[in-house]
Amino acid sequence: MSGEYHTPVLLDEALRYLISDVNGVYVDGTLGGGGHAEAICNQLGSEGRLVCFDADEDAIRFASERLKEFASRITLVHSNFKNLKSELTTLGVTSIDGLLLDLGISSFQIDEEARGFSFRGDEKIDMRMDRRQAVSGWDVVNTYDETQLADVLWKYGEERYSRRIAKKIESAKPVETTGQLAEIVEAAVGKQFLTKTLARVFQAIRIEVNDELRSLEQALADSLELVAPGGRTVVISYHSLEDRIVKKFFKAASLSSIPSGHKYIPDAVISPKLKTLTKSPVLATKEEIERNPRARSAKMRAAERTLS
Repeated sequence: MSGEYHTPVLLDEALRYLISDVNGVYVDGTLGGGGHAEAICNQLGSEGRLVCFDADEDAIRFASERLKEFASRITLVHSNFKNLKSELTTLGVTSIDGLLLDLGISSFQIDEEARGFSFRGDEKIDMRMDRRQAVSGWDVVNTYDETQLADVLWKYGEERYSRRIAKKIESAKPVETTGQLAEIVEAAVGKQFLTKTLARVFQAIRIEVNDELRSLEQALADSLELVAPGGRTVVISYHSLEDRIVKKFFKAASLSSIPSGHKYIPDAVISPKLKTLTKSPVLATKEEIERNPRARSAKMRAAERTLS
C-alpha cells in the first residue's frame, strides 16, 4: 500500500471547531489514512490523547505507521464508530472533549479494485469496510429480491430508476462482479448520465452493506453521553442522506422548548443538550476544491455540548 487514503477534507475548519482543550481527550471516529488524526495530534498538548476508530483493517495498519511518532498518546481501535460507547468503556474512557466523523469512503478503498467498491473495475462485488463481517455487496445484489433491492437503491441512492434497475439485476442473477453490475445498470438506463447513475447505485449498495446511516445515528446518539460539556462534535458528510441526519440531530438536541401543539397550552421548556456552532454547513473553498476535488461535495456541521 502506498500513498494516502485521501487528502483530508476541510482540515483547518475541522480543527478549529473540534479542539477546545489541547490537553483533552478526542476521538477520530473515521481514521482512514490518518490525515485528520495527524493534524489533531500536532495540535494537542503533552497531556492530550486521541482515540481513533476504523472498521477497515487496512486503514488501521496504514495509519499506525503514519502516526507512530504519536504512539504514546494515540490509541487505534479496529471497530466501527457505531461502537464508540462500548469500545471507549473498555478503554476506561467515560468522557471525551471532541468527536470527529469524516464520513463516506476513502479514495484508497475506491482505487483498490479488489475491495469491490468501484464500478470502474471488474472484481467481486464486496464493498465491506470491515471484512470480518459476513454480508457483502454480492449478498445484497444476489440474495435480495427485486422489491428489496429496488427499495435499497431508492432509499440509499435516491435513484429514480431504482425499480427498472432492480428488475434487470433480478433477471441477470447471479451477478458476480462490479463490471457485470455496471453493464446491467447501463442496459437498464442507457449511456446518458450513466456515471452518476452508477455512483448512486454503488453508493446505495455500499450503505446497505455497511449499515452506514444507522451507524451514524447510533454514534450521534451516544455522543450526547460521551462528549463533556464544552466539548464538540464535528461531522463531515458527502451526500444529502448523511447531512440530513446530522442536521436533524443537531437541531433536535438544540431545542429549548417543545411545542404544545395547542394555542392555549404553553410550550414545554427543556434544557438544550447541544449548541449548534454552524448555522449552515461549512463548505470547502474554491482553492481547496481545485487541490482536492473530493472536497466539492463535503458539508461540515459542528455542535457544542451544553452544561445540561
